[in-house]
Amino acid sequence: MCGIVGFVDNKPKSKKEKIIKDMADKIAHRGPDAAGYYNDSVVSLGHRRLSIIDLSDKGTQPIYNEDKSKVIVFNGEIYNYKEIKNVLLQKGHKFRTETDTEVILHGYEEYGTKLFEKLRGMFAFVIYDKEKNELVGARDHFGIKPLYYYKEKDNFMFASEIKAFLAHPDFKKEVNKKALKMYLIFQYSVFEETFFKNVFKLKPGHYFIYKNNKLEIKEFFNIDFKKSKKSFNSLKKELQNTLEDSIKYHQMTSDVEVGSYLSGGVDSSYVVSVAKPDKTFSVGFSEAGFDETEYAKELSKMLKIKNYQKHISSDDFFNALPIVQYHTDEPHANLSTVPLYFLSELARKQVKVVLSGEGSDEMFAGYNEYNEPTILKIYRYVPLFIRQFIAFVARQFPHFPGQNTLKLYGKPIEERYIGHGSLFEEKEINKVLCDDLKDDMKIRDVLKPYYDKVKGKNEITKKMYIDMFFWLPQDILLKADKMTMANSIELRVPLLDKEVFKFAKTIPTKYQVRDKQTKFMFRKIANEKIPEEWSKRRKLGFPVPFSKWIREKKYYSKVKEMFNKEYVSEFFDKNYINELLEKHYKNEENNGRLIYNIFIFLIWYEKYFVES
Repeated sequence: MCGIVGFVDNKPKSKKEKIIKDMADKIAHRGPDAAGYYNDSVVSLGHRRLSIIDLSDKGTQPIYNEDKSKVIVFNGEIYNYKEIKNVLLQKGHKFRTETDTEVILHGYEEYGTKLFEKLRGMFAFVIYDKEKNELVGARDHFGIKPLYYYKEKDNFMFASEIKAFLAHPDFKKEVNKKALKMYLIFQYSVFEETFFKNVFKLKPGHYFIYKNNKLEIKEFFNIDFKKSKKSFNSLKKELQNTLEDSIKYHQMTSDVEVGSYLSGGVDSSYVVSVAKPDKTFSVGFSEAGFDETEYAKELSKMLKIKNYQKHISSDDFFNALPIVQYHTDEPHANLSTVPLYFLSELARKQVKVVLSGEGSDEMFAGYNEYNEPTILKIYRYVPLFIRQFIAFVARQFPHFPGQNTLKLYGKPIEERYIGHGSLFEEKEINKVLCDDLKDDMKIRDVLKPYYDKVKGKNEITKKMYIDMFFWLPQDILLKADKMTMANSIELRVPLLDKEVFKFAKTIPTKYQVRDKQTKFMFRKIANEKIPEEWSKRRKLGFPVPFSKWIREKKYYSKVKEMFNKEYVSEFFDKNYINELLEKHYKNEENNGRLIYNIFIFLIWYEKYFVES
């Protein structure tokens, strides 16, 4: 795993050499093993290397083709690179390394942009074609690896992390305040333009071509669902073979030891049971109900695998927040990001590569929200205008059991289901914001174009589609990449694989959610490898007792101090957010999630705009 940077301008080569090195140094944590650079009169490319495949110096990037007319910087792993290489050798291509990077470069020579769909793996790369005087950059099918670009007038830059742009003298660092409202609702940045003005994420399954100061972005992969009519047992057997093949590919494509993360859930437990690595890694909290490490320890013992553990204290958690937000680049309020940071720190002491279970829930319908109680399935058939009226009436009364459900189901699905962020009313968020930032933007404005693409599908399929576009790349995979790379460790997600998805998208939802169980078919497969207690366990993720902690004076005071800093009024209504905190502290309301979203934004802002 690595970090890539680059830019286009007409500065003298001597100046470019310093700038590109400074940019690469900003993300040295992504690749502490080696560095390499390319500079000419137009383009500068930089690379920081974490050596995983071909550990020799020959694997150092940038890498060139035979006549040096093309040069590449690459971040990721291509698991089918040997198969592609064999075809390219037959076509006359010559290789000087054993890397997957060189396979991409020769593959691009042979196939052009049609190569991207052939790649099986995680990737973000940029190729400079000197003959055409253009840059071509691509990001993998699901967004496992990040790729950002900055476009402002004549300036064009790209990088694995936004912080690399800070080292370029032409980068204008400005807050994109328009991103704040939806962040507070979703708990992560949802737009292509990030919290930094003119800095954009390249979307998963897309590539760009930059030439003559013009940027063109195209799609090479899209998510669709075409359901099979095969029997349950037939599909289950095929899926089992596909999953085991993927885990084998992800484990074997490495010249260094591969370990695995292990929680108490079915996803990581299944991966570990198939891969059987020598080492597993787990973290948790000492508070009751917030620790799955005993399950991980027990399963590791059954499989005769060494399990390494760490328990995170409340002080550990709060002390880590500034460094965690620095590494996420944008404010990111998923509570599990912090334990993932500590988990990566623990694993890096033992291995360079780890397997993990991300992606299974989105492809196999694993989230609890996919499994609605029967009464709610029936209630959904009540005409929307009647449900809207019931929701309006419910809002007029003090809180009562079921009120939130009535309010939620008084909305069409485009507003009701946004994924797994903190679902708050747009009006409520407007109260939180300062007057200058209140607006009429609605959740529907963000999600409707995506819901329109799955019109006519059932609700479970619609939810899975939304999660594949929003929650998975912009939350789950973002924190997985940033927290592992912060600790110079590579994370691989064998359940989120192109070949696995090709099969998973054909599974009928009646086989995904069944008998009051989510991820039904996957659990049946897992049950053949792990005890039923593990395969049936409900999803917990990394539960964090933040809401409980801020009812303690020590941590309440930390948050209150942050809420009352001078710059806070640029973004929030100070009186209102302090009232939210007070009511939570006094146990009058549970405002923990919204408080955390605000708190995290302020920590991020302070790290990037106050301290720097």
